[in-house]
Amino acid sequence: MSKKNLRIGVIGAGRIGIVHSGSVSDTPGAEIAVIVDAIEESAAKLAAQYGAKHTTNVDDIFSKGDVDAIIVGSPTPTHVDLISRAIDAGIHVLCEKPVDLDINRANSIKEKVANAKTNVSIGFNRRYDPNFAAVYARVKAGELGNLEQLILTSRDPAPPPQAYVAVSGGIFRDQVIHDFDIARYFVGDIVEVSTFATNAFSSEIKAEGDFDTALTNMRSADGKLVSIVSSRHAAYGYDQRLEAFGEKGMLQVSNMAPTTVRSFKADHSEQRDPYLDFFLERYAASYRKELALFIESIETGKQLNPTYEDGCKALILADAATESAKTGRVVKL
Repeated sequence: MSKKNLRIGVIGAGRIGIVHSGSVSDTPGAEIAVIVDAIEESAAKLAAQYGAKHTTNVDDIFSKGDVDAIIVGSPTPTHVDLISRAIDAGIHVLCEKPVDLDINRANSIKEKVANAKTNVSIGFNRRYDPNFAAVYARVKAGELGNLEQLILTSRDPAPPPQAYVAVSGGIFRDQVIHDFDIARYFVGDIVEVSTFATNAFSSEIKAEGDFDTALTNMRSADGKLVSIVSSRHAAYGYDQRLEAFGEKGMLQVSNMAPTTVRSFKADHSEQRDPYLDFFLERYAASYRKELALFIESIETGKQLNPTYEDGCKALILADAATESAKTGRVVKL
């Protein structure tokens, strides 16, 4: 008898829901059972693409018994409630970052998550980017000896709409939180955070009390140093780089382009394709790997993805960076 597919409900039919739906469709052993979105047209369009049902009522996910797991890609303020309801319903959940915008609200269900009989995973997919993962494996294997410095660069091609910025929780909770997770993944717990942030180019972001440009320095419990360079724009494309430096050398991840072709002509010495321009293209492989590990976690009972605790600790770092940027003080954790 063949094994039944894992029936997955996708909550949110926006751009992240579209990415996750594509990953489910591409992953053996999984199928999209239902798409949920408050905007029926969006839910219906995405569901039709994959032959799934759709609904505007999230209650259907928890009451109809036709899903084994959910992927939460709805607005951040809904995350804690949806995770809690999924646990009550015996449904596995993979939730997008951040867990919430308020650490107290996130902490309110930590014990419930810890005691859950179902899998609860947080979508810090960048751990599974093939390039980042290769550097991580080589660092852990001791290739660099003692890791001394980690430098992360994260610049988006263009800022999000002002309406999104207004509800995003700010650059550190929304954008840089991925880098906070990568930092913890490489160096362990962080004990000190110092951030300089400014409004270098966007009056709209400034109007929302947020920053568009930041430099964050952190120190781990065992003395490793991390620097994170962040911006809401980059004219040359999606800027995602990593540098790990240690006593025996350095490992780097450079930006990605569609091809590695280089052109040499009379009017230029070297020209390449522009960098990939969107996170959905840059991290497509990592989303598929994240889903595969989520399914494996459910099947084996092992926790293979980032945990709810990882989500809370990344949020704490985002809060610390926000506090440091606004006060000019070093925040000790």
